[in-house]
Amino acid sequence: MLPPLIITMLRNVCGPANVAARKATSLLSSNPAVNKAVSVARLPMPSPVLNSALEATRHFGAGMEMRHQNTDVNHTRLPWDFTLESYEKIEKIMSAFPRSRRRSGVIPLLHLAQVQHGGWIPVTAMYKIARICEVPPMTVFEVVTFYAMFNRKPVGKYHLQFCVTTPCMLRGCDDLIHQTERYLGVKLFGTTPDGLFTVGEMECMGCCVNAPMVVVSDYSNPPNFRYDFYEDLDWNSMKTLLEDLRAGRPTRVGTQLKDRKWSEPQGGRTTLFMKTPPGPFCRDLTPPPPPPPQATPAAAAKPEPPKTPEGPKVAAAPAKPMDDAKTPDTKIAEPAAKPPVQPAAPAEPPKK
Repeated sequence: MLPPLIITMLRNVCGPANVAARKATSLLSSNPAVNKAVSVARLPMPSPVLNSALEATRHFGAGMEMRHQNTDVNHTRLPWDFTLESYEKIEKIMSAFPRSRRRSGVIPLLHLAQVQHGGWIPVTAMYKIARICEVPPMTVFEVVTFYAMFNRKPVGKYHLQFCVTTPCMLRGCDDLIHQTERYLGVKLFGTTPDGLFTVGEMECMGCCVNAPMVVVSDYSNPPNFRYDFYEDLDWNSMKTLLEDLRAGRPTRVGTQLKDRKWSEPQGGRTTLFMKTPPGPFCRDLTPPPPPPPQATPAAAAKPEPPKTPEGPKVAAAPAKPMDDAKTPDTKIAEPAAKPPVQPAAPAEPPKK
């Protein structure tokens, strides 16, 4: 059954004059049995309309674009496994997730499989990742078909992916794609006969101020890979980039404007010329003071000898007051008498 959006588009494009086409689309959408028997290609409508409808159907997932089709290089009977080096990385990756959250490792393992396999992921690698992460294979297929960074078909050595969202479109990405297609002799999502370039597209790359831009990925030397962004492109800089990649020359990553640095204004700053902008600030810009030096730890106290356990203490009975009559006679010891001091003997006269 055709999606409702495609049916509406066919009715609006065909117009009232093409009554047969309108009746055919209504019949196809209302009767599933007839939908299987009647081919869309036999509708009496112009071929450009048919091609547009089928192309839109593929983009909306009603066609065969999101289904796997066995080929000579990618089918379910081709053996595939991770290398020993990859298994060491997998063990480290999966150790970060609890047993009940092993599905969180799907994206890291898909990236690892793509790097190992030269830039694309075969279907048997998806089955292998599903077994490791303990999820249904369909969960892995959903992730692969959702993210543009994963490739399900072989790509060239240099995979060119143009940003096609609104800022890049306003800055001329569509013309840049068409000129690249004519220069390389391939259509979008195609690969050059020498296997050097594959042209593709990607959604927002998060660098709208440097639009238009392209990312060039190179997985030809596993386990190493490159993922470089080239910004502020026009056809002259894009053609230079293609020629440098083809010749193996080093390229300038980032902005292609000589008078621009990263995302700063072209030609230098236009505002905020002072080194420190005036306040008030939303936070204190004064660096915190350095921490005080730590005191040396005190010498460890000597261990006290173990105390002998004492028995239970019995409370002493209070002393009873004694009467004066019953108080026993007590004699106070008198101080001992000192011996008398005798006078000293007179000194004898010296002898002559």
